[in-house]
Amino acid sequence: MIDKSEWDWTPGCRQVSDVDQWRREYNWVEEFHASPDGEKVAAVVNLAEAEYSICVNGKRWESVFDRIWSPRFGPDGRMAAFVSETGEWTVAVDAVSWENKFAYIWNLAFSSDGRQIAAAIQQDMAYAMVKDDVPWEKTYANLTSPSLCPDGSKTSAAVQIGDFGEGEIHKYQAGVYTAAVDGNNWDSRFVNVWKTVLSPDGAKLAAEVRTSLYDYTIAVDGRPWEKTYSCVWEPIFHPTRHTVIAPVRADGKWTLAEDGEKIWPSGFVQLWHHQFSPDARKLAAIAAPKFGRWTVAVDGKPWSVVFKDLVIDLVHSPDSSRIAVLGKNDGQWAICVDGRKWHQDFNMVWKPVFSPDSSHVAAKVEKNGKYGIAIDDTLWNEMFEALWDPVFSPDGDSLLVRAVRDGKYMRQVIAVNELVK
Repeated sequence: MIDKSEWDWTPGCRQVSDVDQWRREYNWVEEFHASPDGEKVAAVVNLAEAEYSICVNGKRWESVFDRIWSPRFGPDGRMAAFVSETGEWTVAVDAVSWENKFAYIWNLAFSSDGRQIAAAIQQDMAYAMVKDDVPWEKTYANLTSPSLCPDGSKTSAAVQIGDFGEGEIHKYQAGVYTAAVDGNNWDSRFVNVWKTVLSPDGAKLAAEVRTSLYDYTIAVDGRPWEKTYSCVWEPIFHPTRHTVIAPVRADGKWTLAEDGEKIWPSGFVQLWHHQFSPDARKLAAIAAPKFGRWTVAVDGKPWSVVFKDLVIDLVHSPDSSRIAVLGKNDGQWAICVDGRKWHQDFNMVWKPVFSPDSSHVAAKVEKNGKYGIAIDDTLWNEMFEALWDPVFSPDGDSLLVRAVRDGKYMRQVIAVNELVK
């Protein structure tokens, strides 16, 4: 994990870079990206036809590329992006390109501390993954659901291990898909394999699988659950027991199952995006108790508040006592905490953030074409041209604001009590 106590938490506002100057200097400037600690801002810039680079705090990388896409700062503050050099793609990290080049590359992923970087690759119509410039030795005819273990130790994906033509339905039904970890695939085959999920320590792999045209279940390390269902969603690992929990559909309703056995009462029209609280004692999920009505269910019991459009971005508080989500009604977004909807609605809201002591909730919001910060049901009176998610200080007393105002990227540290007074 990144130690935020080492960041600069001195109160005040500091200009980091004049980004309007970038727009005058280059043909065009693409979307801005701010580093987690707010000390850097970066963007892809165009120098000439088929000549691109990345500018960080006003200083351009010396390297020039045919094209650049998916730039982002990792948790450790390094800037990484997919870059094309003479038609071949690779990853560049802080202006240094990996040695291996590929025909195509996608799904840039960082470990939780940012030290490992992985991506999915294609070369000569064969697919694999690459981590820290080391590609899998084995390649596959197809690859989906690429993922990197949170600790960065392993990569996984759903892969195709058998060939079949358009008319060879019998081969497809016999199973041509499986999952692979670091390029080593399971021996078992399935009709389909979807989302793959590595356990936090990388020791186990779970995946959604289809065992026949009509039967779905979860497979763990290649072994499917004994019970099958009419549908399943993405599995997760129990934080302490290392069992696997997934939403399953049976008899027309959704519930949660652990290693194939139901642990919640049936009766949801939809159920997904489940996650444990940090202490592993509480299990919550986004649920639809009725058709077209969305809410949160905690340990099988739905909140009374419902939204008509959707509910997303469920977040547990650090002390495991609270839950925040985003809900949408008639095209307007709102923040809902512990089953209570905040009074204000917004054009858009981003994922809520809890303070370390769990007492405050903040989120980036959009209203009337400007961006701001809502905290504890109060909208801060400052609005910006561009804004990134707020970050609480380790003691929870301050908030880091990373924003663009009047063409200047600024880094501001403000006391929380000034925002909620």
